[in-house]
Amino acid sequence: MLKEFLSNSVYPVFFTGAGISTNSGIPDFRGPKGFWKNNTPIYFQDFIDSKSSRIKYWEQSINFKSNFGSFKPNEGHFAISKIIQTKGQGHCITQNVDNLHQDGGLADENVTEIHGNATYAVCLECKDKSQLEEIHQNFKKNSEPPLCKKCGGFIKTATISFGQPMPLIEMQRAQEEAFKADLFIVVGSSLVVYPAASLPLIAKENGAKFVIINNEETDFDNLADLVINDDISKVFKEALI
Repeated sequence: MLKEFLSNSVYPVFFTGAGISTNSGIPDFRGPKGFWKNNTPIYFQDFIDSKSSRIKYWEQSINFKSNFGSFKPNEGHFAISKIIQTKGQGHCITQNVDNLHQDGGLADENVTEIHGNATYAVCLECKDKSQLEEIHQNFKKNSEPPLCKKCGGFIKTATISFGQPMPLIEMQRAQEEAFKADLFIVVGSSLVVYPAASLPLIAKENGAKFVIINNEETDFDNLADLVINDDISKVFKEALI
């Protein structure tokens, strides 16, 4: 049925979560071996208010993000790229911060990152970008959280932390894409984080077919036109044969 839905779709929109990247070696956040099982999240306001929290934040960043550049896109990423390129239109909204959709062939304009990107850092004041590798190396030497060389502002990975406002432009774009979709496919998301989890409802209410591909059940399964609980790479490989 997935193959049929894809064939009939004119404007497919994919909504991806951590589950699509586990086959690339990146652990998810909420699963049995997820990152938050063994790490306490640093809330955004704590990052702003407390140097000790910023130190802990960068220690976590080194443990989890210093090797992000070594991860490669898998069959799921390549399949989504191929589908959108073949259709000549469509979009990918992602909760992921690993840049693997772009590495898998999607142009930046075809990807909306609603939780940011962990492959670089940004100054919270002047928005100047920095390379993570240099920041991590310096932090390992002096254990001092980085400050912007241009304005002195706090530097943070370009991701959305707990308690940090969602990016307005990206969320507006994601909602617009959900409205345009005639097929909305959730891939590897538990659909528990709001307001992002409301996006498939927008698509469904505007007439789109709604598909969920995930290893585990979600609270939205009863609303979907098709639910597939299986390995994501395997599902796409079979659908594109």
